Parts: sequence; structure tokens; C-alpha cells
Amino acid sequence: MTHLPGSTLLAMGWRAQLLQATWNFERQQGVGWAYALQPALERLYPDAATRHERLAEHTAYFNTQPTLASLALGAVARLEADRAAGTGPDAAGIARIKSVLGSTLAALGDRLFWFSLRPFAAALGVLVALARHDSPWPAVVLWATYASVHQAVRLLGVGWGFAKGPAVLGGELRNRLEAAVTVLAYAGCIVLGVAVAWSLAPGGEPRPVALQSALAAGLGLGLLTALRARPSPTQWALALGVLGLIAAWQRLGRS
Repeated sequence: MTHLPGSTLLAMGWRAQLLQATWNFERQQGVGWAYALQPALERLYPDAATRHERLAEHTAYFNTQPTLASLALGAVARLEADRAAGTGPDAAGIARIKSVLGSTLAALGDRLFWFSLRPFAAALGVLVALARHDSPWPAVVLWATYASVHQAVRLLGVGWGFAKGPAVLGGELRNRLEAAVTVLAYAGCIVLGVAVAWSLAPGGEPRPVALQSALAAGLGLGLLTALRARPSPTQWALALGVLGLIAAWQRLGRS
């Protein structure tokens, strides 16, 4: 097997940032996938005609959770290295492995990033906002919490995938990612509980009963509607943002 240098794997990780830049209904992430894999293909296939053929193969349909796509990129780069050496699978075999990796990583990645890390980062940002509402720190904390994990996995994941190949999720790494989902879920609940308690009694002084009742009703309504597929989390976030702007405008009008 031809070994790829760390610089090539890192270049793939950086290119993976644009995985969905050309997303479309026909191939979804296919073109972005080929773009991210190109540094490996350029190193593995000196012949331009062969390289272009391989690159065209990888523009086919592909879709997975964008961050964990780096693991699949590294694993497929490993397969292409074997293929260049004459020992790897053919195009059809690589396509099947890509499909399996894509669906597996999507299921795990959605739970890790969309349903665990993102709510945890948002809850942490809200908690900081309650304490420092007149500073930019809440936004910085939210962004840094999510981006630090997201970028680490996206940039380092290519190397993890290349080292393990198609079996990248068959052992310890998967257990660690599953454990991270559990830890983030519990941590998010704790942070959200503290935020609610702080909202009810900031500085130890209880808010008026009417405000406490409104907050409790809002939480109950949120829990009930969260079980529905629609509205989406994005629509909820936009609606709450609009309400926040209206409340701020009214507050400024009274001052």
C-alpha cells in the first residue's frame, strides 16, 4: 500500500470544509466528495487520464453527516492506495463501501453533532448569556464549543480513516464516539437545568409568579412540540430570534 503523507491528508480535511458547497438533488455531496479526495488521487495516480477517470467515478452520488465524512474520506483514500498498488477493490467495490460508510456515519454523526453537541453548545451559550447578557461572550462560547469538536474531527478524521481503512468504525473509535453522545446528552441536561434555575431565580431572588408560570408553560410547550417533525429546529431558532428582536425593540422603546 502507498502511504500518503500527513500534508495530503490535512489538505483533504481542509477541502472537506466545502463538502456541501455544490450540494444538489442528483448527487448531493458527490462533487464536494471528489474535490476533497482529489489531493490523494493526484498523489496516487501520476497518469492524468487514469487520475481523471478515478476522479469522475467519485463524483457519483454520496451523502453522509458532513463532519464524519472525513472518516469516510480517509478510509476510501486507503482503498484507492491499495487499488493503485494493484491489491484494492475495483470501482464497484469502492462504491459499495462508500455507501455503507455513508449510511453508518450519518446515523452516528446526526446523534453526535445535531442531537448532542449542538444543543449542548446552545445551552452553554444561553447559560453564559444569563450571566453576561451585555457582552459577546455567549456567542463566543457557543461557537467555540461546537467548532472546537467539529474542526478537530473534520481535520483529524481523515488520518483516522486512512489508518484503519473501511474498519474505521469497527472498534475503539466507535465506542468513543458513542460515549461522547452519552456524555454530551447528560451534560446538556445539566447545563439546561442550571439555566432554567437561573432564569427562575437570578441572583437567588425569585422572579414574579407570572413570569415563572410563563417560563414553565413555554418549556412544556417546547417539550411537546419537539416530538414533532415540523417545525424544524431551524424554524424554531428563527422564530425565537424574531421574538427576541421584538422584545429588545419594545424594551428600547420604553427606555
